[in-house]
Amino acid sequence: MGFYFTQFLTGLASASSLFLVAAGLSIIFGVTRIVNLAHGSFYMLGAYIAYSIVTSIDVGPVGFWLAVLAAAVAVGLIGVAVEMLLLRRIYHAPEMFQLLATFGVVLVVQDAALAIWGPADKLGPRAPGLDGAVRIFGELVPQYDLAMIVLGPLVLGAIWLLFHKTRWGTLVRAATQDRQMLGALGANQKVLFTSVFFAGAALAGLGGAAQVPREAVSLFTDLNIIAEAFVIVVVGGMGSILGAFLAAVLISELNAFGILIFPQITLVLMFLVMAVILVVRPWGLLGRPEFIARGPGEMPEAPYRPADGRLKLLGLAALLLLVAVPLAGDDFLMVLMVDVLLLALFATSLHFIMGPGGMVSFGHAAYFGLGAYGAAMLTKLLDTPMELAVAGGIAAAAAGAVVFGWFCVRLSGVYFAMLTLAFAQIGWSVVFQWGDVTGGDDGILNVWPAAWASSRIVFYYLTLALCTGAILFMRHLLYAPFGYGLRAGRDSPLRAEAIGIDVRMRQWHGFILAGAMSGLAGSLYAFSKGSVFPDIMAIPQSIDGLMMVLLGGVKTLSGPYVGAAAFHLLEDQISRLEFWRAILGVTILFLVIVFPQGLVGFLRQRLSRDEAAP
Repeated sequence: MGFYFTQFLTGLASASSLFLVAAGLSIIFGVTRIVNLAHGSFYMLGAYIAYSIVTSIDVGPVGFWLAVLAAAVAVGLIGVAVEMLLLRRIYHAPEMFQLLATFGVVLVVQDAALAIWGPADKLGPRAPGLDGAVRIFGELVPQYDLAMIVLGPLVLGAIWLLFHKTRWGTLVRAATQDRQMLGALGANQKVLFTSVFFAGAALAGLGGAAQVPREAVSLFTDLNIIAEAFVIVVVGGMGSILGAFLAAVLISELNAFGILIFPQITLVLMFLVMAVILVVRPWGLLGRPEFIARGPGEMPEAPYRPADGRLKLLGLAALLLLVAVPLAGDDFLMVLMVDVLLLALFATSLHFIMGPGGMVSFGHAAYFGLGAYGAAMLTKLLDTPMELAVAGGIAAAAAGAVVFGWFCVRLSGVYFAMLTLAFAQIGWSVVFQWGDVTGGDDGILNVWPAAWASSRIVFYYLTLALCTGAILFMRHLLYAPFGYGLRAGRDSPLRAEAIGIDVRMRQWHGFILAGAMSGLAGSLYAFSKGSVFPDIMAIPQSIDGLMMVLLGGVKTLSGPYVGAAAFHLLEDQISRLEFWRAILGVTILFLVIVFPQGLVGFLRQRLSRDEAAP
């Protein structure tokens, strides 16, 4: 009895920390509608700053908590700087470009932390006055865990009082319902957004600082915590602080007891819970159906126009350059261009549902990975010829999209995105932990092309032909009735349903097709590298896909492959430099600010202006 009660208390202590960071994320999203990937960076900075304070000076019990509060305030001020210097410039850009900007901030903060605190993990000292343990039912419980259990409800109560008993809180709650109307009534939105960012970042910093005595902080803390925070916010219901608290308790307790009962699924347990809750209750525990009024820059998109003669010539010239790559006699260049072609197909398949379909997926790497593992397992386990293995990889990815897509298309907005992430993490967990079949972390090795395609030049031309054909096929579909129906469901689902289009079925079919095309890219990737590892299904791979689409331009058809080429070539060159993440992050921020519509979107705007000029 005592052991299980101790586990329960451990879960409550973890829930308090998760609630702090999730509450800040929920507040920021509710008001600004920004999917803030940098929120995990605020948590990490809070932990690092608190570590520096408590290890550099001799603090007593009161001084320790003052150090925690100082770290939270410092992180809040950093959040203000990010909002004022960066995000304020792009509030009228598409929301997904704001996501790209916050990812750039993540990269910059990671290398800044590396330069200041070094690569080694940092474990702070025990909290003064709370460094002992209390015996409860015969089991020892750390005193600091009990303090954390108290901290969560205290912060929850303070947030409730702030939101319901102050004018600022009333404005914040109004902004979560209709920020456009709030601005029309005379509220200063700039000041409100900045103050909200301070509060949200400070809460994340508080959560990180409070964790210093409990666990080590590392350079990967930001990405680890942001996934958990998003799960908490979505399970609780976007914008619901009480929902975030209940979700944090639910997820933390399931983790605390799940490791005892189902240790094999602990890596993905919270994503399983999120998937089940979103399928049963699409808006989370205490959330409401999402409705976002269109802003000034969010009108229905203009229809896609077929390429004119000039663009066709440009495309033909690019294709001829790709055909001529082997003539350079540079093996590394061919390997690099194979990667670019595969990523271009991967990004185009994501754009197919993200742009025309309006379905933003945070887990598209699942189908890339299913294709790669399907082809690799057929080759290694059944000695299947490469041609059939590639087809099998496509089938595996399509089958995964059939199952996952059936549930995902019933949701929209952030809930859709997070459910795709949940299914992707479930797939990643399977290939990571099913070592007897997938090789686990060791992967599957020696997956080589057939004898006729073993030449580097032949495989390059095979990849070029298949990727080009698949991209042109998807492009053709967007000008067919299927594509028009897909875009109609994106822009006006009620009108589309009224004229006889089954929007949900059309989106499901589009989801399956995108998964199959991503599976083709994954299958070819397995043979190009000769091996497959679980990281191709992990969250960073899905984020890379989003970055490629957004960098090229989500409202253009050629954006995904231009963005894929630019992102991969840029990453290849910068990754050889010291502090390459910061350089890449600054580059992404520059491109977001200068080209808020993406590279291709910016070029299209310039050409339109030149033609309109007398």
